[in-house]
Amino acid sequence: MSASAIFLQLLQNVLVLLAAPLLLGWINQCRAWLQNRNGAGMLQPYRNLLKLFHKDAVLAHNASQLFRTTPYILFACMWLAAALVPVLATDLPLSPAVDVIALVGIFALARVFISLAAMDIGTAFGSLGARREMLVGFLAEPALLMVLFTASTISQSTSLITIVETLAHKQFVLYPSMTFAAVAFVMVLLAENARVPVDNPSTHLELTMIHEAMVLEYSARHLALVEWASALKLLAYMAIGIALFIPYGIAEAGNWNALPAAIALLTFKLLLAGAGLAFIETISAKMRIFRVPEFMGTAFLLAVLGLLTHFLLET
Repeated sequence: MSASAIFLQLLQNVLVLLAAPLLLGWINQCRAWLQNRNGAGMLQPYRNLLKLFHKDAVLAHNASQLFRTTPYILFACMWLAAALVPVLATDLPLSPAVDVIALVGIFALARVFISLAAMDIGTAFGSLGARREMLVGFLAEPALLMVLFTASTISQSTSLITIVETLAHKQFVLYPSMTFAAVAFVMVLLAENARVPVDNPSTHLELTMIHEAMVLEYSARHLALVEWASALKLLAYMAIGIALFIPYGIAEAGNWNALPAAIALLTFKLLLAGAGLAFIETISAKMRIFRVPEFMGTAFLLAVLGLLTHFLLET
């Protein structure tokens, strides 16, 4: 393992850590522009995190050690997931560990901890949010796995690195199955990241919120870590989407001269993806929680159709 590869891995780790709040700020700013508002600016998430880190944490008397440590576990899981996805190059030291099933497992582990922490205090809203979160996860994870399996069958591997190299660095081929998978992935992204129409990240109405209901009891540095982890999760999902559906421009193994172009293309892709997400949220309305199973069922159906299309038409 060369020193340059280790340096690039560290660079990607720092890049995703710092870029996640900026991506969230870009999405919020795009939503403001589409709604004819000025917005708070793309740097507002950094200001919010800085403000929270300077406050004193307040914990409930009956808060257990699980409640106290969950923000750190959640932040570590999301940072690991974002750092594993190949956003710059495919030859990083952590590349052998980038298995799509393992990525889903990391997201599931974080969901379990935040749900248990939400129920730890014993408040009604925390338990309500935890149950809704587990419902969404129970419906979203099978759809996500079907999307990943569609790409895996094309590349004959569950390694995300192999998938990227197969789709990006070989002869250009149009896969109809990936079209179904892309639509399903967008629906899963909206649900897993508490975005409209499944959830509204800017609301505090207790009867409709999911993510906010689970973190009502957190404050100061704990809340900062939870919100930072949410931004990292959104970045990780967008990076997975880029790796699966538009991997062109990611540097090939050993091709260091392509890194500047890879960084520029990654920035452009994230800006475009953030603007697209803001557009979807602007034209969509928050659906009732009882309609979420139908929404996720449609995502699962589209993902399965993509997998069947591959076996019936592309093999």
